Amino acid sequence: MEKLIELIHGINTFVWGLPMVVAIVGIGLFLTVLSRFIQIRKFMRMWRETFIRTFRKESSGEGDISPFQALNVALGGTVGVGNIAGVATAIAAGGPGAIFWMWISGIVGMGTKFFEVALGIHYRTREPGGPMVGGPMMYISRGMGSRWRWLAFAFALFGALAAFGIGNMVQANSVAEGLQYFNIPSWITGIGLLIFVGLVTIGGIKRIAHVAMFCVPVMCVLYMLGAAAIIIWKINYIPSVLTMIIHDAFHPRAAIGGFAGATIMQAIRYGISRGTFSNEAGLGSAPIAHATAKTDHPVRQAFWGMMEVFVDTVIMCSATALVIILTGAWSSGETGASLTIHGFSSLFGLKFGSALVAFCMVLTAYDTNIAWCFYGETCAAYLLGHGRIVRYAYRFLWLPFVLIGALLKLDAVWGIADILNGLMAVPNLIALIVLAPLVVKLIHNFENSLPVSRTFPLQKTPGRD
Repeated sequence: MEKLIELIHGINTFVWGLPMVVAIVGIGLFLTVLSRFIQIRKFMRMWRETFIRTFRKESSGEGDISPFQALNVALGGTVGVGNIAGVATAIAAGGPGAIFWMWISGIVGMGTKFFEVALGIHYRTREPGGPMVGGPMMYISRGMGSRWRWLAFAFALFGALAAFGIGNMVQANSVAEGLQYFNIPSWITGIGLLIFVGLVTIGGIKRIAHVAMFCVPVMCVLYMLGAAAIIIWKINYIPSVLTMIIHDAFHPRAAIGGFAGATIMQAIRYGISRGTFSNEAGLGSAPIAHATAKTDHPVRQAFWGMMEVFVDTVIMCSATALVIILTGAWSSGETGASLTIHGFSSLFGLKFGSALVAFCMVLTAYDTNIAWCFYGETCAAYLLGHGRIVRYAYRFLWLPFVLIGALLKLDAVWGIADILNGLMAVPNLIALIVLAPLVVKLIHNFENSLPVSRTFPLQKTPGRD
């Protein structure tokens, strides 16, 4: 078993190594330049097209759920353990300078997610008797032609399988670990989670959206209030911490306390990889959720995609990072969620600090579980056709793995899930490069109020063609 875990770890290190990081960031920079830095140029427009438009109840067009609900489902899949434990791991391995590179990955990722969501909306179709279907498998097969359908098949296969690991068992395991802080046995957590996940996922995207609209805002507000209290408590140290982050991004950090020291390459690698792992820009998962939104233009929903990355990486991840660095917890020698708990406990005490972080981890892991069930079933429906039958079969198959994930140690599952998650990015990144000019045209049409010429009608295209 140890040799198997070592093999999986080796493959995982290769898949998520420097080439993948360079590819994701490099393609993100390419898309950013091609769109004339749309995440900066249209930053205020992003706010107007998202939350301000929602408060005015200005949403129209084809779709199953509101744009805000689609954002919450997508955030349910992205805002998770990575924001709490992943950021801590990046700091523990790469030092404070890793946060600078995490910000870079977030800014670049906003542009990548914009292109993903725009393509997901443009090439989506209505599944007979089911929801809107979009995502990389759709814009590869429809946008790149039948010769590339094998690439769409590859993405859907990786997505349908990866969901059971990264979206299901790993998240269930995180919930079980989190509830152990409240002395709840793992088997009780597993059974309870199985029931609550089943009650939601069986209802499809609309029920998932309603639950996500409660869980995601509650978690974000609760976590940010706790982080804000610590930031205000240590506000005098903010300038020196920001200076430290920028300085360490370009200069090696020597060992201090329990921190072993880090090179510049470690800061870059862990900052960018953890940021990408958190916001999932380039992986192609979130466009599946955004494609179900009621919207009248691909670019309008693409602004919600940009907002998703901004909330996840620039706001949530930064809050975790500031808590860890401001409190001095980063040099304690801890890593992962324990490091984040160490930071929160500086103000709130160990009991309340650990309970706050654990509760937020439970909510985010539950959100991620139900969101990834929809991602996985959509990929399976693309692969096998017969949408409704396949979707229900996938949902029922999903539930036993929830219980398994809550009960077992998942070292091997973590590794395999990471590998499949990374492999999802390859077809998606290829498609983003090929179809990027179309998104530029969509941006031009939107900015000049020109009609969108759809290659495929929404209602007439059945199945996976």
